[in-house]
Amino acid sequence: MRKLLTALLMLAGLAAAAQDPIFSQFYAMPLQLNPGFAGSAFAPRIGLAYRNQWTGFNSAYRTYGVFYEQSLERLNSGIGFNLEGDNAGDGIYKTTRFSAVYAYRLNITDNLALKLGVEAGMHQTNLDWEKLVFPDQIDPIGGIGNPSGEVQPDNTNRTQLDISSGMLVLSDKFYVGAALKHLNSPSESILLVNDNLSRGLPLRYVLHGGTEIVVKEGNKVQPTSFVSPNFLFVSQGPYRQLNVGAYAGLGAIVAGAWYRHAFRNSDAAILMAGFRQGVFKMGVSYDLTVSGLSSQAGGTFEVSLGILFDQSEHLRKKKSRAGINDCIRMFQ
Repeated sequence: MRKLLTALLMLAGLAAAAQDPIFSQFYAMPLQLNPGFAGSAFAPRIGLAYRNQWTGFNSAYRTYGVFYEQSLERLNSGIGFNLEGDNAGDGIYKTTRFSAVYAYRLNITDNLALKLGVEAGMHQTNLDWEKLVFPDQIDPIGGIGNPSGEVQPDNTNRTQLDISSGMLVLSDKFYVGAALKHLNSPSESILLVNDNLSRGLPLRYVLHGGTEIVVKEGNKVQPTSFVSPNFLFVSQGPYRQLNVGAYAGLGAIVAGAWYRHAFRNSDAAILMAGFRQGVFKMGVSYDLTVSGLSSQAGGTFEVSLGILFDQSEHLRKKKSRAGINDCIRMFQ
């Protein structure tokens, strides 16, 4: 019954305004958040993340992401590549996004910089028609087995150009950023692709920021210990969410806690723990659902892995401008 319900919900929602998946560990996927982050780390890095949403439903929503980014110091620029995949209804409906990212850094003063980022790539949606179950296939006695009278569309996948932009203001005291995703509103619709009612993916508005409080300066053995209060606001179509909390790096231990509010209702409390050792950083988080879905949907698990190819504090201080990079340490 869960699989049938998922199929019906997916079919009903194909023409509706969609919402992008947002990682609870949003700092672990900075290019998904804002293209202005390209080149913000003091060394090249790779990041991976996996999200299993609402474990109370069998394979309801699974999301993964992979990115690479590096700074081009001589050009005051940064480049990156971002890959995202979203699997809904145990593979019934899949979304894949791949993009290239470029950001330019304008140093206003020794303590203030502005980064402008652009992102362009492909947005692909795919419907596995064979996994759908329709009401006319259900026999009250024998269960699912009847042939369906529904006609499969000629095309069950769609690929379109997807363009985004973002900006990031960095100082030695704080950071704040804003991004507009899906500027050209690529269409996700498959069933209504030839219909005038076909809709494009709504613009995603992102606003985020934070600061950093250094607890203990690092050395060759131990990284700097810090606490970073931060927030994230996302609006897309009728959906809005606000995450407020803090991330901390205390020696080799990393931890974080946030509260997510969906404006229509309280959504989840997010707890995260992990470690950083050498070039590696890993985090595991759990979303404790506090809305009316909690009794059936269950929680949400996420795992992230980051590889920063040089963890030298000397290199960090050499490449950072008056501590500006240090203020976004949580994204590194």
